[in-house]
Amino acid sequence: MKMFRKHVGSISRISTQLQRGPPTVGSIAGLSTEAEAAPKQERVDEKITEFRTAITNPGGHSPLQIAKFYTIPAEEKKRIFGGGGLPKQYELQIKTFTEACLMVRSPALELLQYIKQADLSKPVVRYVLYGENGVGKSLTMAHVLHYGALHDFLLVHVPWAPNWMKRPKETANATGQEGFIDLPFDAAAWLVHFKTQNAQLLQKLQLKTSKDYVWSKRESTPTGSLLTELVEHGIARIKYASETIAAVISELKQLSTAGQCKVMVAIDGFNAFFHPETRIFSDNKQRVTPDRITLTQPFLNITNYDWTNGVCILSVDKIAMTEGYMESYMPRYLLGKDGFEHLDPFVPVHVDNYTDKEFTNYISYYVDRFWITKTAPDLEDQLKFMSNKNPYTLMQLVRGL
Repeated sequence: MKMFRKHVGSISRISTQLQRGPPTVGSIAGLSTEAEAAPKQERVDEKITEFRTAITNPGGHSPLQIAKFYTIPAEEKKRIFGGGGLPKQYELQIKTFTEACLMVRSPALELLQYIKQADLSKPVVRYVLYGENGVGKSLTMAHVLHYGALHDFLLVHVPWAPNWMKRPKETANATGQEGFIDLPFDAAAWLVHFKTQNAQLLQKLQLKTSKDYVWSKRESTPTGSLLTELVEHGIARIKYASETIAAVISELKQLSTAGQCKVMVAIDGFNAFFHPETRIFSDNKQRVTPDRITLTQPFLNITNYDWTNGVCILSVDKIAMTEGYMESYMPRYLLGKDGFEHLDPFVPVHVDNYTDKEFTNYISYYVDRFWITKTAPDLEDQLKFMSNKNPYTLMQLVRGL
């Protein structure tokens, strides 16, 4: 009788395992470790809320939260994304629903796991997000940025690099660099963004410059000045904003390698730095190439692998290109020969359309926000067909009139 019960118990366990299905790639890679260690209360909450999670710190996200929404506190959202980083359509949705919610998706979890397991004493690793238009590369980067901000990474974040190449606020000939074009207002805006994102951590770390910076006969930043003073100088003296960015990035690489801080670089639309042309014209009416823009070199410099104690998350996007250069979304095509060689070797992370579970939960979120009502029995199927489960297309379909 005991043997019979034991045999039945074994069959029951095998049956349960078959119902669950084979282990996923994530669980094989160790992604389930944190899920197993999740607090008991959180597991109860997960059962109660079908499409939301109570965990607001990305560091606590695991496969348990895949396809669920988490809320970014308003003050954190303002600090991290006040200068950009979230798509305009998504910002409008946040304003409409009066809450900043991000869906926990597999590409973001994959990136977070890589970062958590990385040996930061080794040369910096470059991660490249790629995928079709509108699949959520920017929001995946936003998820990882939120993690970095909460885990003492200094953020070097470019919300959308193509803006500098396509829609600069103002252009000027660079002083001291013949044939180069300066973007003083864009550079100053980036310094303000950097200061806002990192104000608390910079105050805590009290990082100092390693050499003198002479801007003119009357202006200089001496050795041992606080890094915040260098940033403030670039904001106050827009003429020197681009040079200040180059100085700040050079200092960050040295400070990070020396172990005084750790840095997370996040650049959306990185392939814009290697595009054959820009929409900026020189004095002789010729299109300027990205390598002749003063802002390009500092960000190529920090995406090199010649420093440690940091990570680089970059995205490549067809929209970062101009007409005639949008045939493929693969990194090799978008980066071109020079860009690919600059990043090689890198870790590619593919972002795809919603899974069925993600799509269903997104519809549930819209219903919960009273944005749509399931008056038609096949509404969800219709939206799935029209959007092909593409996140951006879905937002466009249900947007306000």
